[in-house]
Amino acid sequence: MFKKILIANRGEIACRVIKTARKMGIATVAVYSEADRDALHVEMADEAVFIGPAAAAESYLVIDKIVDACRKTGAEAVHPGYGFLSEREAFPKALEAAGIVFIGPNPGAIAAMGDKIESKKAAAKAKVSTVPGYLGVIEDDKHAVKIADEIGYPVMIKASAGGGGKGMRIAHSKNEVAEGFNLAKAEAKASFGDDRVFVEKFIVDPRHIEIQVLGDKHGNVIYLGERECSIQRRNQKVIEEAPSPLLDEATRRKMGEQAVALAKAVNYDSAGTVEFVAGQDKSFFFLEMNTRLQVEHPVTEMITGIDLVEQMIRVAAGEKLKLAQKDVVLTGWAVESRVYAEDPFRNFLPSIGRLTKYRPPAESSHDGVTVRNDTGVEEGGEISIYYDPMIAKLVTYGPSRAAAIAAQADALDAFYVDGIRHNIPFLSALMHHPRWREGNLSTGFIAEEFPRGFHPSVPEGEVARRIAAVAAAVDHIHGERKRQISGQMNGRAVHRERRRAVWLDRNEIGLDVGRDGSDIAVRFVGADGDLGKPHSLMSNWKPGDPVWHGKIDGVPASMQVRAALNGFRIAHHGYEVPVQVFTETEATAARLMPVGTKADTGKKLLCPMPGLVISIAVAEGQEVKAGETLAVVEAMKMQNVLRAERDGVVKKVHAAAGATLAVDAIILEFA
Repeated sequence: MFKKILIANRGEIACRVIKTARKMGIATVAVYSEADRDALHVEMADEAVFIGPAAAAESYLVIDKIVDACRKTGAEAVHPGYGFLSEREAFPKALEAAGIVFIGPNPGAIAAMGDKIESKKAAAKAKVSTVPGYLGVIEDDKHAVKIADEIGYPVMIKASAGGGGKGMRIAHSKNEVAEGFNLAKAEAKASFGDDRVFVEKFIVDPRHIEIQVLGDKHGNVIYLGERECSIQRRNQKVIEEAPSPLLDEATRRKMGEQAVALAKAVNYDSAGTVEFVAGQDKSFFFLEMNTRLQVEHPVTEMITGIDLVEQMIRVAAGEKLKLAQKDVVLTGWAVESRVYAEDPFRNFLPSIGRLTKYRPPAESSHDGVTVRNDTGVEEGGEISIYYDPMIAKLVTYGPSRAAAIAAQADALDAFYVDGIRHNIPFLSALMHHPRWREGNLSTGFIAEEFPRGFHPSVPEGEVARRIAAVAAAVDHIHGERKRQISGQMNGRAVHRERRRAVWLDRNEIGLDVGRDGSDIAVRFVGADGDLGKPHSLMSNWKPGDPVWHGKIDGVPASMQVRAALNGFRIAHHGYEVPVQVFTETEATAARLMPVGTKADTGKKLLCPMPGLVISIAVAEGQEVKAGETLAVVEAMKMQNVLRAERDGVVKKVHAAAGATLAVDAIILEFA
């Protein structure tokens, strides 16, 4: 077995590999760029080597720098993680030439499967069901349109060397093909250094299901069940689960056997994933094979009990698999949410900055339920513009799908992040969505259920009452603290009114709140003005705690509590709402206060996120129509097209191509 390995990656996956290596008694070496000097993976590793500037093309993607870091530290093997160099055939070849072991598949398998076009040819040869498409070289956007016309719409335009949703577009018309082709090529070039793309038929109402395979260097290959990754946004996975609620045992076996056949056909000898697009009728077609560890591998680990990173290391060291297919048993259910640094209320645009607070839910395992948090950040760390916006992968496991989802919902409610915007409210809302809970999924789920995007909303019904009750309890505890200040009122007791008006973004809920022993009792005011039955709130919450953990009438609940002007901001079940708690006298005055309005910025195009201006498509004095492209801004490897919302005339252009802009910086003004 290896004594020391180097992880040629960063963030949560580097930390993940370090954890397993430590468990196996293997020393680790981290590499880091200028932007990652203080990163968590650098802190966790036994050694760390600086490899260059923040831009990945000058650090994490430079093979010679990784090889040199191995030589300097005496690392015997390299785990590539995912992304960066993990699927570059040249990387394991360079390592082999230097006498260093690659903890991944052999270069031949990467060449056959890592290229999305070649992998489809290999799959067809191995008699794996494939999607109709054109796998040759596409000359330009006109050629792409001709191909799409022949295949039939809609089509998928996809980077050959791609992954992670980069360099991918769905097109429903000729115009969308032409634009999507050029954008996909540009993203592919920026992300992978390879601008080749291909076009294939897009299956309507599809589900994304993938099979985890594991092979060794002695010809053994097995599959470890499936994962469903249908909840996607912009072709990037958001939530994954294992197993899939769609498959039955017969379909699972058929997909698994095809995946193994394909892996054997290319002599695959590590952990890898064969991805399929599946119809609602359980038909399935090969999409691609990822010749690396997947982001979502933890859900497979949870239901199989198999540490995939450990298996990769053992296989790379020449060990035979100790598992046969009959030994693989799927038990329980696991769900993974990807926590991203992006603002769900601003069309999921990237958010950068310092994590002034980072308090994930505690990892735990009891009563058949497990909470796991794979992360690469810590409080005080910085989310930069240079890399993927992932903060963490929150994974929950339970004996059933319902139990795993319930655990995930509770854990998201307890996940506290400040300093940047994040997608936790959206993830939480998804966990409570009826269609998700039913398992009625497709890759169009988010577009269909949130056609106008994800917007702030005010809770109603039982959720509103729970939030109001906790807000009143928090306010009551703050009041108790104030009344205990030494010398207040010369030691005399302070009378406190019990009636409160709780405003959830101006929606008012009346209640009565007071102590009931160590608990707090809340009674809601009915339509007739009478008080209802008491509700008991039990919690150890104290002022300053970022999360209220407790029980409401014996049922566990968590809510994020942030101090705000004249109240709090409480997040729960996907809602993030300003809450004010008034006495009846205060409420009477507050009802008379006018409602403020936001300034109109309709005549300005503002930069929606920190990013690099790739191009400006208009000039001063130019007339534009609604829907026309105004500018393209790139952030975190994704190019975002900014379009005119209405007809108008460009008055002044404030930014130029190549400029780096902050969020809300003015790009141009309209007359």
